[in-house]
Amino acid sequence: MISGVQRTAGFAGSRRHSQIQSLPEDSAIGLAKESGTAVHHCPITKTEWSSNRRLDYLMSPSEFAAYVAIDWADRKHYWQLALSASSPREQGQLLNTPEAIDTWASGLQTRFQEGLIAVCLEQSRGSLVYQLTKYAQLVLFPVHPATIASFRQAFFPSGAKGDPGDTALLLDLLLHHRQRFRRLDPDTVETRQLLLFVELRRRLVDERTRQSNRLTAWLKMYFPQALDWIDNIDSPLGCDFLQRWPTLQQLQRAQSGTVERFFREHNSRSLARIQERVEAIGVAVPAVQDAALLQAGAAATGSLVALLQALNGSIASTDRQIAEQLPQHPDAHLFAGLPGAGPVLLPRLIVAFGTRRDRFQSASELSAYSGIAPVTRQSGQSKSVHFRLACPHFLRQTFHEFAAHSVAKSAWAREFYQQRRDRGVHHHAAVRALAFKWIRILFRCWKDRTPYDEERYQKALQQRRAPLPARLESTTSGECIGD
Repeated sequence: MISGVQRTAGFAGSRRHSQIQSLPEDSAIGLAKESGTAVHHCPITKTEWSSNRRLDYLMSPSEFAAYVAIDWADRKHYWQLALSASSPREQGQLLNTPEAIDTWASGLQTRFQEGLIAVCLEQSRGSLVYQLTKYAQLVLFPVHPATIASFRQAFFPSGAKGDPGDTALLLDLLLHHRQRFRRLDPDTVETRQLLLFVELRRRLVDERTRQSNRLTAWLKMYFPQALDWIDNIDSPLGCDFLQRWPTLQQLQRAQSGTVERFFREHNSRSLARIQERVEAIGVAVPAVQDAALLQAGAAATGSLVALLQALNGSIASTDRQIAEQLPQHPDAHLFAGLPGAGPVLLPRLIVAFGTRRDRFQSASELSAYSGIAPVTRQSGQSKSVHFRLACPHFLRQTFHEFAAHSVAKSAWAREFYQQRRDRGVHHHAAVRALAFKWIRILFRCWKDRTPYDEERYQKALQQRRAPLPARLESTTSGECIGD
């Protein structure tokens, strides 16, 4: 049995346990009990009833027939349900299986056939979210974990925490503050598929970086010369080189012609560079003579090289699938002409904006959401502007990397960046300022469904008869701070 953990208004330090009553057996929600779901009914206290009735009076009529909060976990989820802020709450447990979730969600749809059901959960992506999105009647409101943690800290300063209590707090947020949360409206199939593939590629690249760093650490212990002879140790050339000669002793026993032929077969066209490597191999001195370290290092190198080769193959396969999907996206032509947006950044920019034009109402909203716009803190006479920490990091990385690449391909972007640097702004801050400006430009292209044209934009700057440096001075200092 699950005890009520709601708090009475005005008594932050008290805890009331309400008497729990079972729902009638003919209740639609009761169907979930056959799949391992416990269902309970939890009346609220008189003080809470009066307070919630006042809140209901102040709030406008809702479009939802019911409100549900779910505190997800690995094995079972806790949930609470209310028809309004003033109605009694039902609560229970839900096994984390597709069958139990389907029975529970189908019971909700059967019970509330005339309206939508708002569902609040501490997850924006994951198995539970993906399973619930297949039910059209459920409208999901993801809540950031930091939000519920701060909300809990405000009412439970002792640090007490429990799944039923977190579920009650999630339901409070949904009932009284849902206007502050963005409802989860899935994008088109093409956009979501492309998003999953570009995120998969990023995870594979990050994993390759981790394994490459481990390999570098091993080589520094027993074979550091390889890092000088191979520019990218995780490249196909580096992997094949270490797979064939994992130690300096084995490499020095090979004939010079064999080594030269190896580099030519791996598209190393510089004869001077090949000759330099061969001469360096002949005079190299082993870093260590410890047989234990040499044997362990060769074994570790072989294992890490195998991992890197598998990751390189997976990244190449993912790139091919992204290249096949990209022409099928309806907005691909809008971003195709962006300076600096190659085959890796182009699909990331497409999914950064998405297909639904109502997702963002303004460029400032997207700049703040992506973490490109800074945060302003003001209290009394003090005011500070600093880097935004809470944001989708992959999205911010996408705009940041694109802005950095555009410096070499766009004249006005290069002038913008250089002016910021001349003013003493460090590199990353200058790139973020440029990314902020790019978002404003691309947002208008995206809203109007007009492809970006570099030449057209340059002509527009000339028609305004404003020198580029002066124009930059007038549009950067104010725009980035207005969060």
